[in-house]
Amino acid sequence: MEDPAAPGSGNPPANGYGNGNGGGKGKPAAPKGRETFRSQRRESEGSVDCPTLEFEYGDTDGHAAELSELYSYTEHPEFTTNRRCFEEDFKTQVQGKEWLELEEDAQKAYVMGLLDRLEVVSRERRLKVARAVLYLAQGTFGECDSEVDVLHWSRYNCFLLYQMGTFSAFLELLHMEIDNSQACSSALRKPAISIADSTELRVLLSVMYLMVENIRLERETDSYGWRTARETFRTELSFSMHNEEPFALLLFSMVTKFCSGLAPHFPIKKVLLLLWKVVMFTLGGFEQLQALKVQKREELGLPPLAEDSIQVVKSMRAASPPSYTLDLGESQLAPPPSKLRGRRGSRRQLLTKQDSLDIYNERDLFKTEEPATEEEEESAGDGERTLDGELDLLEQDPLVPPPPSQAPLSAERVAFPKGLPWTPKVRQKDIEHFLEMSRNKFIGFTLGQDTDTLVGLPRPIHESVKTLKQAFWPKRLRHATCRILVPQPGIEPVPPALGARRLNHWTAREVPPLALWLKHKYISIADVQIKNEEELEKCPMSLGEEVVPETPCEILYQGMLYSLPQYMIALLKILLAAAPTSKAKTDSINILADVLPEEMPITVLQSMKLGIDVNRHKEIIVKSISALLLLLLKHFKLNHIYQFEYVSQHLVFANCIPLILKFFNQNILSYITAKNSISVLDYPCCTIQDLPELTTESLEAGDNNQFCWRNLFSCINLLRLLNKLTKWKHSRTMMLVVFKSAPILKRALKVKQAMLQLYVLKLLKIQTKYLGRQWRKSNMKTMSAIYQKVRHRMNDDWAYGNDIDARPWDFQAEECTLRANIEAFNSRRYDRPQDSEFSPVDNCLQSVLGQRLDLPEDFHYSYELWLEREVFSQPICWEELLQNH
Repeated sequence: MEDPAAPGSGNPPANGYGNGNGGGKGKPAAPKGRETFRSQRRESEGSVDCPTLEFEYGDTDGHAAELSELYSYTEHPEFTTNRRCFEEDFKTQVQGKEWLELEEDAQKAYVMGLLDRLEVVSRERRLKVARAVLYLAQGTFGECDSEVDVLHWSRYNCFLLYQMGTFSAFLELLHMEIDNSQACSSALRKPAISIADSTELRVLLSVMYLMVENIRLERETDSYGWRTARETFRTELSFSMHNEEPFALLLFSMVTKFCSGLAPHFPIKKVLLLLWKVVMFTLGGFEQLQALKVQKREELGLPPLAEDSIQVVKSMRAASPPSYTLDLGESQLAPPPSKLRGRRGSRRQLLTKQDSLDIYNERDLFKTEEPATEEEEESAGDGERTLDGELDLLEQDPLVPPPPSQAPLSAERVAFPKGLPWTPKVRQKDIEHFLEMSRNKFIGFTLGQDTDTLVGLPRPIHESVKTLKQAFWPKRLRHATCRILVPQPGIEPVPPALGARRLNHWTAREVPPLALWLKHKYISIADVQIKNEEELEKCPMSLGEEVVPETPCEILYQGMLYSLPQYMIALLKILLAAAPTSKAKTDSINILADVLPEEMPITVLQSMKLGIDVNRHKEIIVKSISALLLLLLKHFKLNHIYQFEYVSQHLVFANCIPLILKFFNQNILSYITAKNSISVLDYPCCTIQDLPELTTESLEAGDNNQFCWRNLFSCINLLRLLNKLTKWKHSRTMMLVVFKSAPILKRALKVKQAMLQLYVLKLLKIQTKYLGRQWRKSNMKTMSAIYQKVRHRMNDDWAYGNDIDARPWDFQAEECTLRANIEAFNSRRYDRPQDSEFSPVDNCLQSVLGQRLDLPEDFHYSYELWLEREVFSQPICWEELLQNH
């Protein structure tokens, strides 16, 4: 994949990304080229002083924001239509009262009447009743005075609608609309599809989304009846009810039908939002996922997790982006390059070094307080002298002193803790690799996977292996004032060498004492699952049939299994169409069917409003797909590693890696700070206040938020997705190198958000060994940031490039081996033919001989010939037969 430098991106040509040794090193650039480059940098890189983004990562945005994203601004007139349909129907059934004035029994009776009136032949009458139900789900805003009241009554009405069976009734109507061939053929014949072609589907999906989102939300003030209804609803969505497939599979089928072109009128944004929320509701969000992981590790007998990665990242500070000069023209004020070496003292007073990508604003633990050596100063001077010739300015130091507000850096250095933020982890493979190298060096042969035999190895090797295997006490669990944890009866006592320590936030009831003695060696759930799978493959008869628990995740995977490639391709097609870097093509799918009005805008104001709506529409689609794919991968990985690998392989085969890189090949800071929203048109604000007159200035101003939550959420999800696909996969890591991802990812470091920077640095870390020495030399600040932010592993020579696993000829074999293991897993667990080779066999001689065998009619004609040929003419060596038995 090429790495085009988009206009205004301010990025150097692709050939300047790799090593930063542009032509004319040490020679001043032409004034015209310098001015051009400076103007480009001012346009898009002017965000050097970008403040830290106060972003809290979670499952979803705020409740009101998640509800508002369901509707496009083109749908705003339909709020009035829904209200009118409800009021017309309500007046015929209830006289002299409003909905909020009715008792609960009267409200239930009215809802039952609405459901009865849904079962009519006329589509128009059915649509009016469905709109009345939608008005209830939207919170009967005509009778409310504030946005809080609208959200409260929307949630109350959704619980009431569910208890009366509304979701099941709308599910039947959804099946009817999906199978409506007349609507599909009508949409196919139209040259341009608009929002009017999906009216019925949008109403049905809106009601179902509001019910799922409102019931999914848990609050402490919920009554016992609401909590019971929530669990019942989750069960109905998770499992097959009445011989029907799970609801998520129905939505997946809608996605594939839309992408195949058979149903171009489907409101795909609403389908994807509903699918994402259903998967989150049934399988669980990130907090539930962490709890499931802790529970599963306990069931497998593994030690508890030492940390929650999301919580660790929340405690990190955002790093400063790579520094720039404020103006390249000021470089003329600096002395000539030939005089820099002789003026180190004065230069050190003029130039202030900034630890640009420093997490804690602290010195490295392993650096001494001694002054820099001459070689270090000369290397720093070389980088500054060649400023005009360097194309990659991301790693240059400022040529002007920082403003006075940045002066007291020493106080900040004292305020933050030293040390790396992550608990060390050592895999079994790392220990085997360490011992293999040691045995080859000192003995001359290896012992395979044996990690216990240390004969012939020096004493330091013994100590190293002992350190890796021995227990240690986590510093974060120490506290001087907490009571001593007493071991429970029946549990092995605390090792005497460690003594009686004091704990904070731990009790004997919650965690067994031995679980607190953490080890450097980390055994993942995936390792246990792979080992169990190997045992089942080797001994299928002795181990018997595997008992697979019927969890929601397992049921979803079984339903998706045979159509999973189509599902992944469909999601990536939509993601490609919604990416801001995608160009309009004739063969691309149309994802704007549920946002374009029947009549196109004729004024500038209407065009601006529609443009904002279209961009917002695409952003919401990217948000839902990225969150959906990440949730699926994480839950499948926890359920079984080969389920995760199966989904990952199909994503890779469908070019997910270059697609995500193409998404990030833009000005990410501009994308994250985009203001594609009109606050007065957002639900529920638009239902309470009178719509003010929109002007061009108000549309351009947007909201007052520092950044767009959904866009930053999408970027982090896509980076996490890319990490999931490439982690421990050298072949996929090489794809990052081949597609020139390093400069694309480096541009994302300009966003001052700790979580996003962490996953960018992870992706850079796994490929630095392939980028060459010159790239590492010219990107030392990025290398320093990787060291300080990313977890390190034993034998982790990411900064050098002598990894024994980095052999290119093994890449294809690695993927083929993984694919064979996945196919064996799916075949063993899910393909169970009746005539299996492991079916029971009758070995009793009497019962076998006593069975009646149907012989062909002509058998008695050739019976004697068969005896002569097969029995009598065959020599039998009785002595050998007796000896063998």
